[in-house]
This record gives sequence, structure tokens and C-alpha cells, in this order.
Amino acid sequence: MDDCIFCKIAQGKIPAKRLAEDAEMLAFPDIEPQAPVHVLVIPKQHVPSLHDVKDWGLVGRMHQMALRVARDRGIADSGFRVLINTGADGVQTVGHVHLHLLGGRPMSWPPG
Repeated sequence: MDDCIFCKIAQGKIPAKRLAEDAEMLAFPDIEPQAPVHVLVIPKQHVPSLHDVKDWGLVGRMHQMALRVARDRGIADSGFRVLINTGADGVQTVGHVHLHLLGGRPMSWPPG
């Protein structure tokens, strides 16, 4: 999608530190981190939201990449959180499905 910031990052049109990447997806740091480790995992193909996912294996592969990054960042053993915000009430601020990986500190509950 031409005006999607995450598509532009995936295409290399906007620079981002690529923490993990394969043919299908990309992981990079969130520009407004909410934890010492705050990484976004996105599919390179534009999918507007969780509502629009057709291949549910994609969501599993996003989690696989998040786990890989958690291990690389040294937070896998201590624990971390993964989440996907969906829609306005879910505070999805970019119209491209993405997974947040948060860690490096204790998470509070309830979130939000």
C-alpha cells in the first residue's frame, strides 16, 4: 500500500534497524518504546488488521519471529509480552497488522 508507513519500512523506503527478517516478515524497534525491549513484528505484505488475516499461519509465524527476537535480546528466559492491537478501541494506530514484543521489565496487569 503506497501510504502505509510499515509497508515503506518493509520496502526499505523508510530506514529502520532490522532486528530480524525473512522473506515474509520483519522485526524492528518501536519508535515509542513502552519497555526496555519494544519490538514490532510485521508481515511485509500489507494486511490492514487482524480482521483481514486470511492465512492464520501468518500469526503463528509472527509469534515465532517474536520468540526469536526475545531470545536474541536476552529476555526469553525472564519473560515477555506479545500483543496485537486491533481497531480503534484496541488502540491500533497503524493500519497494518503488527505484533508488539515487550520485555526487559516486569509487566503490570491489567494492561491499559
